[in-house]
Amino acid sequence: MPGAETQIHGNPFVTIWPASPHAALQSAWHETAKRMADLPLCNPALSVEVLAPRQSPAIDNHWLTVVIAPWTVSLVILPAHPRWPETPLGERYAWRFPSGIYEFLVAEMAGVGRYHTCSLFSPPSEFGAQHEARMTAWAVLAALERPALSLPEPERIGQS
Repeated sequence: MPGAETQIHGNPFVTIWPASPHAALQSAWHETAKRMADLPLCNPALSVEVLAPRQSPAIDNHWLTVVIAPWTVSLVILPAHPRWPETPLGERYAWRFPSGIYEFLVAEMAGVGRYHTCSLFSPPSEFGAQHEARMTAWAVLAALERPALSLPEPERIGQS
């Protein structure tokens, strides 16, 4: 895998990405898109797009991005260093962000290795154009980094 370093936890599918995994993600998801192109769950208004991955302090500086594809819009986290949770493939891992705790599925993909994913829209039938999915994805990324909104308890009428 270009740009990836050594395996961690003795698992050949868990690799460290010292530099942005953007190109590897884009290539791997494009390959998957070729195999899924004719499935009815695919939204023909969408194409594969990986939003600029960045290292997020909220998740120990691991790589965070959103991948848009005709069949899904998903958050994706990849390891940036060896402090990566050792969670079996297919299991769930809860990541804590300022806005709350979110469950991610542990997945693997050729050319990428092991990663964590959280589906936002699957299938993404609510989008009529790529830019709508992109704007929504950027809004989700921004919202993850904001503390959860804490609303005061409503006043009860007639109680003293």
